[in-house]
Amino acid sequence: MANGTPIGRVRGLGSAHEGAHHWLLQRFTAIGNLVLMLFLAISLALLPNYSFGTVTAWAGQTLPATALALLVVSVFWHARLGLQVLIEDYVHDAGTKFGVLALLNLATIGGGAFGLVSIARIALGGAA
Repeated sequence: MANGTPIGRVRGLGSAHEGAHHWLLQRFTAIGNLVLMLFLAISLALLPNYSFGTVTAWAGQTLPATALALLVVSVFWHARLGLQVLIEDYVHDAGTKFGVLALLNLATIGGGAFGLVSIARIALGGAA
């Protein structure tokens, strides 16, 4: 027999009423990372050479710049979700947990913003 109420099983919610959502987000970002990394690897493999000018020109095009931006968002989101679970499972003091989660959010938002700004500079021609 399954645990929980019948309506809880239908909705896919556990006792905390949010675990399934977090689990699904982790899986969706993993799939997004896989698809975008395959695109990145194939696109880079098809370049004629790997000089700064060639790679910058490639990254400045609309499709690769969009894919790179989506990859940055997906990777940092995926990392944040996974590390959040790690912190929640292994850091037991409430104050320390709050501080570490706050640092995690700052690091992932900061890293993602840095990556997006870098891609925007390349795409808009500011990094030449």
